[in-house]
Amino acid sequence: MGEPVAPAQLGRPVGADGAQTRARIIASAMRCVAEVGYSRATIREIARTAKVTSASLYNYFPNKSELITAAIAARTEVALPRLRQAAGRPGGVIERIEAVLDESGQLMREYPDLAAFEWAIRAENALAPESRMGGGSGFQAFREIIESIVGDSTQRGAVEAVYSLIYGLTELAATLPAEDYHAALDSAKKLIRGTLLGSRSAGPATSARARPRSTR
Repeated sequence: MGEPVAPAQLGRPVGADGAQTRARIIASAMRCVAEVGYSRATIREIARTAKVTSASLYNYFPNKSELITAAIAARTEVALPRLRQAAGRPGGVIERIEAVLDESGQLMREYPDLAAFEWAIRAENALAPESRMGGGSGFQAFREIIESIVGDSTQRGAVEAVYSLIYGLTELAATLPAEDYHAALDSAKKLIRGTLLGSRSAGPATSARARPRSTR
């Protein structure tokens, strides 16, 4: 008789790679949540999209909450290092913000479900408390990246303006066709270069000249 064959891990298809299967389940969870929202995304549909059985999925994630937490962590692991690297490139404030926007656009090309997933999670307040803290939220991390670029407490208004711009672009990426999002992204870069941070010479004196003096 030959050597006994060790049984395959329960619930895992013969020859399946555990890490690849786990990654596929996470990607499928992001896609399903992006399409129908957190509350309507079912384990059964996520498993079907990942081409595994529901029983097999439960070998990787004991419940939907832990699966979504893993998807949120995966989103962070994918996006934030690249955005921080873009923010650290040589150049001035404008060039570095443009680099972050360019990297955001590239991420949306590579991971088309990313923005819609983020938006759906926030819309239903599905982030676990620990994921909201310490920069775990994508938008909070974006704010920190912008602050690291501007690096000047006197430019707080610029930080808030750029943050609002990125927040709005994320909503567009989640709700509009890709070509419309990228057109808006290009316009945002022009806005930053031309009017938001492009000229700092116009200050209070300009506003004073524009305001007519009272004749009383």
